[in-house]
Amino acid sequence: MSDASPKIPTSASAAGLGEFIDASPSPFHVCATVARELENAGYTRLYEEQAWPATVSAASSKSYVIRGGSIIAWETGDGPAFRIVGGHTDSPNLRVKQHPDRTSAGVAMIALEPYGGAWLNSWLDRDLGLSGRLAYRAGDRVAHTLVHVTEAVVRVPQLAIHLSENRKGVSPDPQRHVNGLWGLDDAAPDVLGWVAEYAGIDPDTLLGWELMTHDVAPSAVIGAAENLLSAPRLDNQGTCYAGLRALLDGSSSAHTRVLALFDHEEVGSGSERGAASDFLASICERIVLARGGSRSDYLQAMAASVCLSGDMAHATHPNHPERHEPGHHISIGGGPVLKVNQNLRYASDALGEAIFAMACDDAGVPMQRYVHRADLPCGSTIGPITATRTGLTTIDVGASQLAMHSARELMGAADVPMYSAALQAFLAQN
Repeated sequence: MSDASPKIPTSASAAGLGEFIDASPSPFHVCATVARELENAGYTRLYEEQAWPATVSAASSKSYVIRGGSIIAWETGDGPAFRIVGGHTDSPNLRVKQHPDRTSAGVAMIALEPYGGAWLNSWLDRDLGLSGRLAYRAGDRVAHTLVHVTEAVVRVPQLAIHLSENRKGVSPDPQRHVNGLWGLDDAAPDVLGWVAEYAGIDPDTLLGWELMTHDVAPSAVIGAAENLLSAPRLDNQGTCYAGLRALLDGSSSAHTRVLALFDHEEVGSGSERGAASDFLASICERIVLARGGSRSDYLQAMAASVCLSGDMAHATHPNHPERHEPGHHISIGGGPVLKVNQNLRYASDALGEAIFAMACDDAGVPMQRYVHRADLPCGSTIGPITATRTGLTTIDVGASQLAMHSARELMGAADVPMYSAALQAFLAQN
C-alpha cells in the first residue's frame, strides 16, 4: 500500500465516499446528493426549458442543471474554454420489471431484470432494498418523486449446494434465476402499491416508475489497518464523489470548470441523458451564449477544451494476477490510473496522457498506467463517446478497485483523496 498523500488540499476521504454512496442508491439519488452539496456551496439550479438569468454570464458564477439521472455543474471562468471532469451515475444492478408481482412455489416474488453488466452471482443471498423514481398524477399534471427503501425487503436466494450438479454451483440465468423473494404468497402486498405508499403517494395515482435494487449493508472502511473501502457502486460513484469534491475544493480558474455526470453508461450511453446525447454540448453552448458569445465562439471554446473521463480501473487481482497485462501492475492505494487502449475503448492519446500526468504531478500523487490484456475484451467508458460527440480532447482515467460490477466492490482508502486531488489539479490547469 502506498502512503502517498496529495499536496493539494482535498476534503475527499474514504469515509466521505462511503456516506455519499449510502445516500445514493440510484442515479436519481446521485443527482440529488450532488445537488444538495452544490446548493450548500452556493450553486444555483437552472432549468433547460427556461431562460437563464443574466448572472450566469458573470465570472465565477456557479450553476447546475439536472436531466433525469444526469447532472452538469459548472463555475464560470474568465476565459472561453472548458475543463471538464466527466463520469457516470449508474451502476449494474437488478431492476424491477413493469409487471413485478409473481408467485412461485407458494412464495411472492418480485420480477427483476439485470441492468448493465451485473455480476449476477454477487447479487445472490444479499439483503436488498428498492430505490429509484416514481411518476404519478398530481391533478392535471405529471409529478415525480424519489423513493429510497432502506430496509431489506428483497432477497435472491442461492441454490443449495446439495441441489447443484457436481456441487459446483449454478450460473444464474438472467430470466429465471434472479427474481427476488418478496414474502409469502398469502401475506405479501403488491410491489408497486407498497412502494408508492412508502414514498407517500396514492398508489392509484402511480403512472410510471424506474425502480432498482441495492445492497442495504452500509459502506465500511475495513482491513486491519483500516486502509480499504468496502462499498457498493464504487463504479462509478467513486468518480462522482471525487469529481464533486474536486470542483468544490478548487478555486476559480481561467477556464470554466465543469462536472458532468451521466446516466446510462453501463448500457451504452444512448439515451436523452446519456453521454451520447446533446446534454454536455448544449449546456456548454448555452454557457457561451449567456456570456454574449456566438456559435463560432462556442466552437472555438470546444476546440480549446479538455475532458477528463473518470471511471474506475481494474487493480491487479492478487488471486488472479495472470488475468492482467504483464508489465502493467496496478496497485490498490497506488494512485490515480491513466487508461490507454490502442483500439480506442479508452479515448486517451499522447497529448491527453501528458495533461493528466502533469495534473498528478501538480497534485503530488503517483500515476499508474493501465493497459488491458489483448486477448480479453476490454470495457469502455463515456470517454470515446464524449470525444466523438463533442470533438473534445478526452483522457480516460480512474481509481483502482477490485470486484468491478459486483454488488459489493473494494478499493484503497488512500486512493480516494489522491484521485480527487488529481481531478482538482486538472480543473485548475490553464
